[in-house]
Amino acid sequence: MIRSTGAGVSTRQMLNKVPEVTVWFWVIKILCTTVGESFADWINMQLGVGLVNTAILFTAVFVVVLAVQMRLRRYVPAVYWLTVVVVSVTGTLYTDILTDQYGVPLWVSTTVFSALLVVVFAVWFARERTLSIHSIVTVPREAFYWLTVLVTFALGTATGDWTLELTGWGPGRSVLLPLALIAVVTVLWRFGADPVLSFWVAYILTRPLGANIGDWLATPSSEQGLGLGTFGTSLVFLGAILATVVYLSVTRADVVEPGEPADRPVPTTNPARRRLSLAVLAGTAAATVLLLQWANQQPHTSTLAEEAAPTCASTAQLTADQAHQLAVRHFPAESLSGYRSIAQDTLDLVHTGDQAGASSRVTDLETAWDKDQDVLFGQDCATWTYLDGEVDAVLTSVRADSPAPDVQEHHLQALLTTLS
Repeated sequence: MIRSTGAGVSTRQMLNKVPEVTVWFWVIKILCTTVGESFADWINMQLGVGLVNTAILFTAVFVVVLAVQMRLRRYVPAVYWLTVVVVSVTGTLYTDILTDQYGVPLWVSTTVFSALLVVVFAVWFARERTLSIHSIVTVPREAFYWLTVLVTFALGTATGDWTLELTGWGPGRSVLLPLALIAVVTVLWRFGADPVLSFWVAYILTRPLGANIGDWLATPSSEQGLGLGTFGTSLVFLGAILATVVYLSVTRADVVEPGEPADRPVPTTNPARRRLSLAVLAGTAAATVLLLQWANQQPHTSTLAEEAAPTCASTAQLTADQAHQLAVRHFPAESLSGYRSIAQDTLDLVHTGDQAGASSRVTDLETAWDKDQDVLFGQDCATWTYLDGEVDAVLTSVRADSPAPDVQEHHLQALLTTLS
């Protein structure tokens, strides 16, 4: 089937490449978002791969999976939802790199990704005259669709993290705001709001909702979570995704059948109801901003602020030997001796198989390092940054859900070498 685009170029038309927007669509979208968040955290922190390496890995996987998805001529549930999982991880990692590696404030990331999303929508509509996902029947439209999905995940990550930074809400409470906003959007859609606008607003909001659910499940009970860990959360949600994809593959409950018009127009709604819905949506957005301002003014401690490290203006990449020499030259000998003693104790406990003792002892390292942070950073930020990465690797490996002795020993020995 051949169709003519607005630009006068003939493009082969395919069956619709995305599923019908049913309740199953939203269920599996949230599942994919949650597992994407927890699985990325597990690879990045628990396995000690690192943020940049994890981003490179998932970018490569994304390119391969997207190529497979784009070559298909119809919607295939397994491939489509695998692409969503991978793009959710990739978009999240891009925001995390901006925040953690380059120190870009979350409000800046939110603003930039919002503007980028507007640009993508504008170009998409100017070319195709529609933003409806019911019309993903050509390669250009599918390319616009996946680019939009990638940006929404990056935007959802920045917006969700910025909300946590402003409010200091715990894992459980943080689920309530995006859930309430999605409920409002759903009611307005049923009332007569613009269906395309409603879809994309809800699509963005499912990112912080899914991520917050994942954090709530993975966070230890001592920090108001359910304590499943990132690996346990990933397994639970991967199983749920697999079961849902198998169900959809068998029942075809979300497939646009060949006899149905794939490129059907968006249903016309009452103009008055559409305007009223838009006004209510704008009012809800204003009320959300006021709520966040109020929460930010209350006494609280932001979890993200606690985890954030100061940013060093120096971009020098030190070797282990250089870091050792600079640490000995610039940092107090008693501080280095204290860190070295704790690291050696932790390594000895790992060797004896006392994982609980090692986890307890390494907390002393975290406490001492955080206490000295401002002083050491001011004396030599480049060396501090190098050592901070080694300390983080030690903490992550020792506190992993399934700690590996060889990984722990590797990171502890590296830290001891720098401190010795």
